[in-house]
Amino acid sequence: MTANQGFKYSILASGSSGNVTYIETPERKILVDAGLSGKKIEGLMNEIGRSLCDVDTLLVTHEHKDHVAGLGVLARKYNMALYANQETWQAIGESCGKIDSAQKNTFEMGKLLTFGDIDIESFGVSHDAAAPQFYKFMKDGKSFVMLTDTGYVSDRMRGTIENADAYLMESNHDVEILRMGNYPWRLKQRILSDHGHLSNEDGASTALSVIGRQTSKIFLGHRSQENNLKELAHLTMENTLMQHDVDIKNDIQVLDTSHVEASPLYQI
Repeated sequence: MTANQGFKYSILASGSSGNVTYIETPERKILVDAGLSGKKIEGLMNEIGRSLCDVDTLLVTHEHKDHVAGLGVLARKYNMALYANQETWQAIGESCGKIDSAQKNTFEMGKLLTFGDIDIESFGVSHDAAAPQFYKFMKDGKSFVMLTDTGYVSDRMRGTIENADAYLMESNHDVEILRMGNYPWRLKQRILSDHGHLSNEDGASTALSVIGRQTSKIFLGHRSQENNLKELAHLTMENTLMQHDVDIKNDIQVLDTSHVEASPLYQI
């Protein structure tokens, strides 16, 4: 991979039970979130032929367990530089065990930081966490956007993430499966609220509103194992795109993610 070839990425895990994404450039090796045990994350990295020993940076989106379960273990074992906004650090507190303060760095919401040869922009989302934010990765005119854990998508968010080469787009639940399921009513209300998660339909309409000429891949992320079906999420996205004359065979590929199996290491 030469300097003008963009970067590589893999969605190591995406789902209600745990979330981890890997970004690689010639100069930097980055994880976003550590929502599984250290051992499981090590195994997922091995699946794509990479090692946690080489990861230098870990970005945190928010303090929920499915995004930080392995944060403390990875910090202590691999001495990574950790980044989150100040409110998220306060919300994490001691829940991940003792982390050396020298490893903790601040990445405030709405900021653009440069990490070696890649630029990363943070943007706020609407979720029931202290100050949840996700990230847009940019290098050599190429970009990859992560957008999950939000109850709705504002015009400002759309403006930040439009026309990326690839998206990890939330398709958390099917509304009818959720409503008819066994979750307590209060939890159902939380998921369906503006501070919850995007449904299959919400994720598809968001994708439709932000894709552009550069867009070639949409990954369906943070799918609930209890309130969704992989086939249903996939069909909803593809049908929405096709109904608006998007060529899903030649122009934009819709791809599933897994909570237990890493995606291939893609070049962008």
